[in-house]
Amino acid sequence: MLLNQIAAFVETARRQSVSRAADALFISQPALTARLKGLEADLGAQLFVRGPRGMRLTDAGSAFLPYAVRSLETLTDGRMQVNALERGGAGRLAIGAAPAVSTYVLPALLKRFSEGYPRVSVSVRTGHSEEILDLVLREQVTIGLVRALQHPGIVSTPLYEDRLILVADPGHRFAAEGRIRMKELADEQLVQFDRTSSYHDLTSALFVTAGVSPAARMELDNIDAAKKMVEQGFGVALLPQTSVADELEAGTLAEVDIVDASPVRRKIVAITRRDAGPPAGQAKAFLATFEEIRDELTSWPHPPAAKPRRGGGRPARSRAPARGRPR
Repeated sequence: MLLNQIAAFVETARRQSVSRAADALFISQPALTARLKGLEADLGAQLFVRGPRGMRLTDAGSAFLPYAVRSLETLTDGRMQVNALERGGAGRLAIGAAPAVSTYVLPALLKRFSEGYPRVSVSVRTGHSEEILDLVLREQVTIGLVRALQHPGIVSTPLYEDRLILVADPGHRFAAEGRIRMKELADEQLVQFDRTSSYHDLTSALFVTAGVSPAARMELDNIDAAKKMVEQGFGVALLPQTSVADELEAGTLAEVDIVDASPVRRKIVAITRRDAGPPAGQAKAFLATFEEIRDELTSWPHPPAAKPRRGGGRPARSRAPARGRPR
């Protein structure tokens, strides 16, 4: 049984005329008649009788008609679903993200993505960058948002650079000065976080290069705890810019420029399996959404929020903080 036979049957039943059905399907009458006969042979029953008012369904034809209509509707729905998947407008997207990305960038990004693609179901797994790399390679997630990594099995798409900035509570003398030199940190307590994170390594390398050792160090296991300690005046910290943008905007933390040190930056990329080809469907739409609001998500001060290209919801400005360790 062929779909073109079913289409010929449904169109003839609707129009009660072979000639009008053939015209609607843009085929000849003999071709349509051949399709009807083929369908009747396959079913082993006569589907039409010719009467004075045109083609009339037999009892067998009447019984078969709703199933034929349903099959064509199902096929149409299937084609629409495939088209939506190819455009990224439906389906599922599994994302893996390093904790700093998952906590401080991903919530607002997913809000905007869901406004533009409400039919896409999203799942998120959080882990250190090496763990997300493994999930991508094992096809547990489609796309990973991690620090720049080297591996022959992946393709990396640059997203943004997260800069480490020195922050202090607004009442600290550093906040009043706004600019300091590295040697001035020798008399301060440095608040650090997550010894296993690459941010920790970058901070340590900065002090070693400058030949400076802070008077004391406070070790915490996550960025949120480090921010709270700095806000309470327990010391100063070098933290990712994306993690403190809201506090800087609210005035609960102050940025301090280190005039004699080069900016410490960490590249954040999107990784996909190399053998999967360029990002397509939902992954392509997700990356396109990020590009639309890149500055809103990663820059300080925050630029005005852009309106979503699809969906019609309110612009996504706020971040929904969640506990997590950067890597």
